[in-house]
Amino acid sequence: MTDKDTLTPDQQNEILASFRDSIDNIDAALIHMLAERFKVTKNVGEFKAKYGLAPADKDREQRQIDRLRSLSETAKLDPDFSEKFLHFIITEVIRHHEKFREDK
Repeated sequence: MTDKDTLTPDQQNEILASFRDSIDNIDAALIHMLAERFKVTKNVGEFKAKYGLAPADKDREQRQIDRLRSLSETAKLDPDFSEKFLHFIITEVIRHHEKFREDK
């Protein structure tokens, strides 16, 4: 590293703050996207409960996992992380669907 590559502490803080602002914006977008996703899965759960359909669909889940892993590879995101993330979401969705069925 040369002298011209050295940043002052104020410059470092400014750059770090900019990175963190971007992270905060991305986190907000993720929360809003998850909220929208769960609004739709709520409708799915109510539909399944109304028509006596099973809360879980293992074939669909596997197709989604395969699809997400492929998207992750393309996006250069760890597919294992993506699969864990999707499993977490699927587990929560199924829990909601089971509750709809019980409440019916």
